[in-house]
Amino acid sequence: MMRDGKEELGASATMGLIFAALVVALSIAGGVEATDVSHDGRALIINGEHRIILSGSIHYPRSTPEVMWPDLIRKGKEGGLDAIETYVFWNAHEPQLGKYNFEGNLDLVRFIKEVQNAGLYAILRIGPYVCAEWDYGGFPAWLRAIPGLEMRTDNQPFKDEMQKFTTLIVDMMKEEMLLAPQGGPIILAQIENEYGNVMDTYGDAGKRYINWCAQMALSLDIGINTCNGFYCDDFEPNNTNSPKMWTENWTGWFKAWDKADPHRPAEDVAYAVARFFERGGTLQNYYMYHGGTNFGRTSGGPYITTTYDYDAPLDEYGNLNQPKWGHLKELHSALKSMEKVLTQGDMTNQTLKDGVTVTKYSTNDAAGCFISNTNVDSDATVTFEGNQYLVPAWSVSILPDCKKEVYNTAKVKNVLPSFPPKLCSPLNW
Repeated sequence: MMRDGKEELGASATMGLIFAALVVALSIAGGVEATDVSHDGRALIINGEHRIILSGSIHYPRSTPEVMWPDLIRKGKEGGLDAIETYVFWNAHEPQLGKYNFEGNLDLVRFIKEVQNAGLYAILRIGPYVCAEWDYGGFPAWLRAIPGLEMRTDNQPFKDEMQKFTTLIVDMMKEEMLLAPQGGPIILAQIENEYGNVMDTYGDAGKRYINWCAQMALSLDIGINTCNGFYCDDFEPNNTNSPKMWTENWTGWFKAWDKADPHRPAEDVAYAVARFFERGGTLQNYYMYHGGTNFGRTSGGPYITTTYDYDAPLDEYGNLNQPKWGHLKELHSALKSMEKVLTQGDMTNQTLKDGVTVTKYSTNDAAGCFISNTNVDSDATVTFEGNQYLVPAWSVSILPDCKKEVYNTAKVKNVLPSFPPKLCSPLNW
């Protein structure tokens, strides 16, 4: 168990800016099968229903299309995900100015269609700056040869190239009918990435640039800030009409040469997720759900290895990383059983003892509760509404009816894989 998780992993969160917030706003005529996507301050609203969204990052260039893509997506769905998230990697798709590559494991359309075929939603983070421990953050090196170009600021040569590539990607999605208003799986799209970390250094030019990003993507001068980090329960959106969204919950970390393999216990990941939804969260994305492999020279710096395993619920090769995959699957089931009350109920908080609180969501006909113990070293036995509960240190208990505990983040069961191993055919020498 990770009793000292916050000290080891850090509680700081970096803020990303998500501007293509709802693809329904992209001025597309909806068809018969259109998916209506909107939001209020509590949640995304999909086809009139308030939803909590459980998403996982799977980067298409870090695996292979023929076998791995459908298998990874299937295992994500089996693990309780609603959506698959991916970045779009500009320098992989346009290695030379005006020369594009969407073949093989760069076939973005095929990847999104695999997500659609599995019955999941897609979240498309176009960037074009992605970071992602990817070479040059996804920027093509040829940008540096354009006279007068300055990246990620109010600079016309850069904006011209950024808009050209972003428009190319959006048009590809439109042509294949992959946006939600067209009946496709893409419910959210993002322009720019983690700009809150650097905007102040650009001064007024940075503010003009980010407003331009919003106008270019949506024809609306709006933005929704989101959270990236190991813990985002304390995060609050920048306005009351925006839902609380966590675009990167780091399931582990990237590996650098000569460093130990990073590891984040399943208990701590589950604790962070449960706390986020306990405190009003509505969308959470695992970064990564499958990390995969940095093929060729795609590794970024400093000194990132070829493996991008990330200690994710699915390992580098697509196998279940137990107990993390199974423990999170059970968490997702518990959260989904409370979806209506979490997105529509009234929230109240009660302190039971030092470091132990109850959060209760109530509607006229239902209630759901979380009991949290934020103490790092001490378990707690507490009484709530006539029932007694043992809540281990640094854990959250989930009670979908406010009576019976169905899940605790620190209580990991012996989870066996639900997918039988595949037998390989004999080798021919």
